[in-house]
Amino acid sequence: MLLPVRQVEKPWGCEVLPPPFVAPDGTRIGEIWFEPPAQIPELLVKYIFTSDRLSVQVHPSDTQTLAKGLGRQGKEECWLVIAAEEDARLGIGFDRAVDTPTLRAAALDGRIEDMLVWHKVQPGDFFYIPANTVHAIGAGVSVIEIQQNSDITYRLFDYGRPRELHLDEGLAVSLGEVYDLARWHKRLPETGTVALVDGPYFRLDRVNGVADQELLARYPEGPLLVVPIQGLVMVKGQPVPAGACAKAAGLDEISWESDALWLVAKPL
Repeated sequence: MLLPVRQVEKPWGCEVLPPPFVAPDGTRIGEIWFEPPAQIPELLVKYIFTSDRLSVQVHPSDTQTLAKGLGRQGKEECWLVIAAEEDARLGIGFDRAVDTPTLRAAALDGRIEDMLVWHKVQPGDFFYIPANTVHAIGAGVSVIEIQQNSDITYRLFDYGRPRELHLDEGLAVSLGEVYDLARWHKRLPETGTVALVDGPYFRLDRVNGVADQELLARYPEGPLLVVPIQGLVMVKGQPVPAGACAKAAGLDEISWESDALWLVAKPL
């Protein structure tokens, strides 16, 4: 089943999108969302396209939103870079430990942007972003984002743009810590199946080639989300093109050509 698509205009979006996407004339598309199916409400898949910097922001954990009476609205997410300009960067965590008063002052005067560690990226870079990690996406990058399905984002700094900030809420959940690059970052090879995420909230693999026993063991049952990156992928005989997302009841419903690259995800 192909998931319904929603294009979202953003001031930092792009008038020209990487193939196979096309922005309507006169629009700046920043995100493309796939509406979560009723069987998998916990996960949201989206594409993000940037022509300018996104805000410096942070998301709470499930534990924190439950404590505030908001239910399970925490947000952990991950990014797979699919296109990047020459100097495209992602800002994640800090270069040293930072206490809350220092973070507050830096958010107020804009120094927080320079305190982030900005990682130069290229297609194939993968980053997992735990809740409470301060982060920002720079200009000139396109990513596939898979996340807990939550809309809670606390903006700490937005480069003077006239949008609401959430300094008190954001600082209350921000970790002024160094991002563990060795643990949370992967540089994906061009081919091969790679396990990307194994909890705590979802599982995610990049698949290429045949479904070996390891992949079958990781996804013994569905439902699953299927996100083709290149090549032909089919669910129950229906083509799922690159740039789409589909639900499958299990791996046995999915077929693909040997050179296809695609993502498979399921909540845990």
